[in-house]
Amino acid sequence: MQKKYQLKRINETGLLLKKNDEALFVIDYKKELNAAQYEAASAVEGAYLIIAGAGSGKTRTLVYRVARLIELGYQPQSILLLTFTRKAANEMMNRASLLLDNRCSKINGGTFHSFANSILRKYAKVIGFASAFTILDQGDSQDVINLIRSQSGFAKKEKRFPNKQTLNKVLSFSVNTGKKVEEILLDDYPHFYEFTDDFLAVQKVYDSYKKKNNLLDYDDLLVYLRDFLLSLSPTAKTLLQSFNFVMVDEYQDTNKLQAEVVQALTQLKQNIMVVGDDSQSIYAFRGANFKNIMDFPNLYNNVKLIKLEENYRSTPEVLNFANKIVEEAVEKYPKVLFTQKLPGVLPAIVATQNVNLQSKFIVDKILDLREEGIPLSDIAVLFRSSYSSFDLEIELTKANLPFVKYGGMKFVETAHIKDVLAFLRISLNPKDVVSWYRVLLLHEGVGPKTAERILEELATGTLQTIQDPQLISKTKLTEKVIHLLRLLFRLNTNKATPTEKAKEVIEYYQPIFISKYDDYNKRKKDLDIFLNITEKYRSMESLLSDMAIEPPIDSAVDLEETTKEDEFVTLSTIHSAKGLEWHSVFIIHAIDGFFPSYRSIDKLETLEEERRLMYVAVTRAKQNLFISYPMNIYDRESGTTLSMPSRFIAEISEKLAEGWLLEE
Repeated sequence: MQKKYQLKRINETGLLLKKNDEALFVIDYKKELNAAQYEAASAVEGAYLIIAGAGSGKTRTLVYRVARLIELGYQPQSILLLTFTRKAANEMMNRASLLLDNRCSKINGGTFHSFANSILRKYAKVIGFASAFTILDQGDSQDVINLIRSQSGFAKKEKRFPNKQTLNKVLSFSVNTGKKVEEILLDDYPHFYEFTDDFLAVQKVYDSYKKKNNLLDYDDLLVYLRDFLLSLSPTAKTLLQSFNFVMVDEYQDTNKLQAEVVQALTQLKQNIMVVGDDSQSIYAFRGANFKNIMDFPNLYNNVKLIKLEENYRSTPEVLNFANKIVEEAVEKYPKVLFTQKLPGVLPAIVATQNVNLQSKFIVDKILDLREEGIPLSDIAVLFRSSYSSFDLEIELTKANLPFVKYGGMKFVETAHIKDVLAFLRISLNPKDVVSWYRVLLLHEGVGPKTAERILEELATGTLQTIQDPQLISKTKLTEKVIHLLRLLFRLNTNKATPTEKAKEVIEYYQPIFISKYDDYNKRKKDLDIFLNITEKYRSMESLLSDMAIEPPIDSAVDLEETTKEDEFVTLSTIHSAKGLEWHSVFIIHAIDGFFPSYRSIDKLETLEEERRLMYVAVTRAKQNLFISYPMNIYDRESGTTLSMPSRFIAEISEKLAEGWLLEE
């Protein structure tokens, strides 16, 4: 008689860890982590809220938890880690792999949108659309809306009608926050409130247009994913059962729709860990909902709250300053950051007679720091609004101090890269009308009406029709357009690699490119970078999905100035600086009316977000912190002269900061 064997999956150590015996783990978790980090990393089943203070090692904690779950014998594919950037997901998986082994790289990790894209393509037929759908980036969405705006006659209204950017922003904000269009217009665009019905009409046509042409925008990815999961169909249940653990990074930045996706993912197994810091919730203008992290304990049974309060970045003096700012917050998870670092110097609150004196002070101090051996790359100037640094930029230039200002166009938002992507999108999805318009309008002699006529003629068949000489003879197409159509036919039908197709497109595009842009020599670098990127992809579908969901780098046009110097001072809005750190940090224009903004002081929720913004700025500093404000500044927007320091620093006692007064 044959023996019956039950197969059991074991980990690399050859042990099936049924009990959490520390001696059986490859990694010494208690030694590698502090007590709070260990408590979070060793959590298994249940719901957990990890409040991770600034610089407290949240990434390290998540990495160790991934490794530990795999050491316990759980399948890597059953672990889902959702982040806000592809870089963050890749970093965590790479660090976990180095910590344990390659199994950690096999977990399901990525952004909300990339995860949604992969699921929707896999289950497209079940959900009800073709898997070869095209993803519209923000610019594409605006182009579609502009088309609807024009064709539906809204642009011809007697009164000024909102432009495509405003229409897109309001409609998208509504989807992500769950707020009614009417409410958004009343709060943010009262001058457009009378067009509420028109906004809704545009939205209806926009949704129909996307379905007809097999298009999904960013918001659709999450909406379709949420609805598919909530349907609890047999397929959805199978998918949900496959995830044993769900982890979400930067939970304080989630909007209502993303929070609903997280809840939908954990309907069957409530093994959820969200990590974030309520005090760093600063993206309400993008739709992030501060209430998500505050209300999380009410969503699941017996939620365990763990606080990471030991800071590994800043001196005790910087942390005492930061703790005082957040201590005054009305709604919060109370926490006190501490460190084992040696004491440093007190932060300085610097009052200057005017804006220019503020700029000169910063330049002089940066020169002093450089003399002390602090690299320029370890110095940052942070501000609430981009325009606050204009005067400083002039003074830095006079002093020959190189700097980079963060912001500007992203790689795939540049017109020349969008042109090339339009060709490739048509090759994958011939129904992508937005890309057709973009490509056709690149050609001399082709205007909107001609483009529309060409598309109407092509609508009777597929791309194959352009190979028919009789069809071509019946049309009034120019030689250039016929050449274009034949190129697109080849791209659509041949089995070349993404790189080969991209090279063919760029070769065709070259004369258009040179005639269209005065600075084509600078822009050419972007085309070279794009070709390098394509070499990593085997399929056009995955290339275009990644390009739409998460552009990889900044444009060479924008970065050119930054590459001329090995070192440079960083100028950045606080929103762009989140997650970063520098030895010495200057926070400028800390004057009431600027920071907090006069527009934010009437509502508690907006004022509280401004407080959190100051907290984020302060906690970027490792050693030196300088907060400055001009004592006499005229604000054209409010029509008032501002002279009082920010209420957030006015609360700071002499024990926590030195007060400096600079006069000419």
